[in-house]
Parts: sequence; C-alpha cells; structure tokens
Amino acid sequence: MQRALGLDVGDRRIGVALSDPVGITAQPLTVLQRQGGVKDVDTVCALAQQHGVGVIVVGLPLTLRGERGLQAQKAVSFADALRQRIQVPVQLMDERLTTVQGERALLEGGLRRQHRKQVIDRVAAQLILQSFLDVQANRTNS
Repeated sequence: MQRALGLDVGDRRIGVALSDPVGITAQPLTVLQRQGGVKDVDTVCALAQQHGVGVIVVGLPLTLRGERGLQAQKAVSFADALRQRIQVPVQLMDERLTTVQGERALLEGGLRRQHRKQVIDRVAAQLILQSFLDVQANRTNS
C-alpha cells in the first residue's frame, strides 16, 4: 500500500493527516485554512503529489443515526471535486465521533483549550485516516 492522506473537511479548516509509507499508522500533518472551492482542492492535490499519496480519505460526518446531513453533503461535494482533479482514488470514511474522540484525548493529555483548538482538526484527520488504515489491514488479514 502507498501512503494515504486523511482529511477532516470543515467549513473554516481542513485537518490533514498522512500515513507512514507502508500504510500502517497515521500521523497529523497540518491544518489548512479554507480559501474556497478550487483553491482548497488545488492545495490538497499539491499535498497529495508532494507526499506520493496513493489514496485520499475524506471523513464523512454522518449523523448518529447514520444519515447524511448538511456537513456530510459538503464532504461528499469536496470528495467529488477532488476526484475530478486527481488521479488517485478518493474514499469516504465514516467519521462519527472522531472530533469527540480527539477532543477527549487532548483533554486527557492536559492541553489547554486554546491549544486544543489549534490541534483538534489534525487529530480528527489522524483518527479518520487511522480508522481507514485499520479497515484495510483487517481486509488484508481476513
């Protein structure tokens, strides 16, 4: 497996995570401030190319009932825009509760509120990507 790029797409920021070269672990990479449609897609495509990414994973924020709300539609639209601009596969990954998990982990780590705000998007992207990598590993091992 090649490297994978994980995205937590929000209205103001996009959290970005990157897998190790063999696709086992995910690490937080950066947070992109949203600049609007094409610019955001171009920036993500440039990151994917820079890191030799073989797949992009976009978090899909389903409701607790598993339904697609407004934020999920925005994530699907962003994934569709990526698919039109880049040759690598773009996958959607259920991200329910990843931000909550990330916030809890940062709280347990003793990070102050202001610093948590700066880190949470990267951590959410890392959790999304790690979930995807774990699913892929389980499919390979089954």
